[in-house]
Amino acid sequence: MGTEIARAIAAGILGGGVYALMAAGLTLIFGVLDIINVAQGILVVLGAYLSYVLSVHLHLDLLLGLLITVPAMFAIGLVIYWLFIRPLRGAERTSMTLLACFALALIIEGVLYRAFGSNYVSLNASYTTSSVHLFGFYLSSIYLIGFGLAVVAIAVLYLILYRTTFGRAVRATMQNQAAARLIGIDVNRVAALTFGIGTAVTAIGGMVFGAISGGFTPNSGYDLISRLLAIVILAGMGSIGGALVAAVFMTTAEALVDIWQPSWSVVVFYLAMVIILTLRPAGLFGRRAARAQ
Repeated sequence: MGTEIARAIAAGILGGGVYALMAAGLTLIFGVLDIINVAQGILVVLGAYLSYVLSVHLHLDLLLGLLITVPAMFAIGLVIYWLFIRPLRGAERTSMTLLACFALALIIEGVLYRAFGSNYVSLNASYTTSSVHLFGFYLSSIYLIGFGLAVVAIAVLYLILYRTTFGRAVRATMQNQAAARLIGIDVNRVAALTFGIGTAVTAIGGMVFGAISGGFTPNSGYDLISRLLAIVILAGMGSIGGALVAAVFMTTAEALVDIWQPSWSVVVFYLAMVIILTLRPAGLFGRRAARAQ
């Protein structure tokens, strides 16, 4: 039993890193644009399909394929922002962007169904089926790789936010858009680049998701976005570090419950969110004060 618990904790931590990577883009977009991108789940699936095309049709390794899919998803994010998000203004902007993102998710899902059909596909490589012996039991190589990619990607996001001029502009925009404009920051440019970065990380998340899920279809984005929103809400909207902690906590709790009651494991994922938000409505790391606009 002790070995099973240790294995569940390890699996929860590794899986949490992967979910944190996918949630980081969602919380970054919310922090700057103050919108909830409900299309983030289908964008992860789109990233998975891009990796699938490169792997199956061009015989490109999944990790090498990220050199193509990450810039491609960044460009897609820029296009989405300029076409669907930026034109929306006024008092109803938040609700309208929510509807726009939902409509975008439906469009992408329809395109993926048209291109790939409804059959399950998966991403395969030598490291998606291999395992490594650590701490007395075997851990999946792709989970270790995914966790490593998540740590690197989140570290890069932190470096961008706290060690670059662009990062200072992003943080200023997060705190107060009106003040940011007054000091000469191009808020629209910052928002566009942030949306692009938040979309780019879905390429990495999509590749890992496609490799660990055992199979995915165009409608896999629904379960993904529900989990990502739960993580982001639990962490506190706009907190990237909080998303990592929340993701690890929730996936570890799910893995532990799965040992004794597999049918309750998914429920615990959301039950933990409800309990914590009842005690702390702003989330684990959220700010109580509303951001000035």
